Parts: sequence; structure tokens; C-alpha cells
Amino acid sequence: MDDLAGGPVAGPDAFVRLENIRKVYRTAAGDVPALSGVSAEFGTGEFVGIVGKSGAGKSTLVNMLTGVDRATSGRVEVGGLCVTDLAEDEMALWRGQNVGVIYQSFELLPQLSLLENVLLPIDLAGRYHGSQSVMRAEALLDQVGLAEHMHKPPTRISGGQQQRVAIARALANNPPLLVADEPTGNLDSATAHEILGLFERLVVEGKTVIMVTHDATLTGEFSRVLTIADGRLHSEWPATAAVSAS
Repeated sequence: MDDLAGGPVAGPDAFVRLENIRKVYRTAAGDVPALSGVSAEFGTGEFVGIVGKSGAGKSTLVNMLTGVDRATSGRVEVGGLCVTDLAEDEMALWRGQNVGVIYQSFELLPQLSLLENVLLPIDLAGRYHGSQSVMRAEALLDQVGLAEHMHKPPTRISGGQQQRVAIARALANNPPLLVADEPTGNLDSATAHEILGLFERLVVEGKTVIMVTHDATLTGEFSRVLTIADGRLHSEWPATAAVSAS
């Protein structure tokens, strides 16, 4: 298995670049390294799977990609912008306008309707424009097959439907980058493949989708696969090669 820590893993035209990312958590018991010099590149229109066991560093890597947390050292660049250098308020604005994040637990607000959940990031990003924004949110819910449920609260739809709402919400501001953290972890296999099919269609439309998962059986769904263990990225392969080698 090739160790890719410290070296880029894609071409020079990458849309997302991680350069020697290290993350150390300071605790009373001492320093705990979560990422150990990770470098990687992801191109526009890629569907990349990052596969690893619990505790491998997957969620920490997601936090680096989305700017939710800051690296101890290293550099994160998205679309030519070094997001590592942004102040906290700048980071929040950048994230809201440029990154869609999808979580395993959906993170929908139960007191809001599905439509209002999709509208929320538009409002938070300062992009709400009345009926125009409502029409966009309605179109996104229609795109994920939930237009007829738009006025329901999340508690009145299934888990798979809630994840589709979460994808619509992540697309609200038309971000070029989608980052998904175990988005199929709470779903049955049939529903999981429906969600992956949605991601594949978004990639065809030009989105860059980076998904982390513990489920190695999903490797055939991705255009490229990386593995993560002990805070380091290891061997990559095209998904077709992963399937033929299994």
C-alpha cells in the first residue's frame, strides 16, 4: 500500500488542494494527532471516495475541507483561494457560498418545513431574494423527488427522504464543492444507492463531490478512491480497478 502523506495525488489542475495538513488535538493527557501531513488534490467534476475505519481521521479531514475546523499546520486551497488564511467571519461566509456539507444524521431543523430547511442556507449566506429564492428551493426539492412533501416537517418523512432534503439544502447556494460525511451510514442499501446516484448526477453537472465512508463495499461507486488510516492517506485507485481487483 502506497503512503500518500506529504505528496499530492492528482494533477496540476486540481480544484481542491490539501498541502501537508496536520491536525493535533491538545488534551490533558497530551497531544493527539488526527491528521499527519495529508496532501491531496481533487479535480472539478470528480466523485472521490475516502474510505477508512472509525477513528482513521475521516471526520477531521471533512472539517479541514469545509473550514469547520482549522489545521494545526498546512494549507487548504479551493478554487485558487487559500481558505486557511481567512478570518472566522470570512470563513463562515465562504463556506456558506461555496461548500455544501451533507452529514450522516441529516441535521435538518424539525421545527421548519422541508422548504424552509432548504431556504435557510440561502438566507444565512445573504442571498435571499423573496420569490426567486423560494422558486429555487422548490426546484431543488423537485430535483430530489420531494416537491409534494415540501410543506411537511422532517419528522413526517423517511430517513432516505430526509437525506435527499439534506442534499437539496447543500445545493441551495449552488456551491461547486460538496463534502459528504458518511451520508449513507443510517440508510438501507437500496436507499444508499439512490443517494449515490444523486451524487453521480451532480458530478455530471460539474460538481466536485468528496465523500468519506467506512463502507468499503461502496468503492465501485466512485470515480477515484483513497483510503485513510491513522491520519494518513494511502493508496488510490480508479474505482473500476478496485472492483476488478476484488
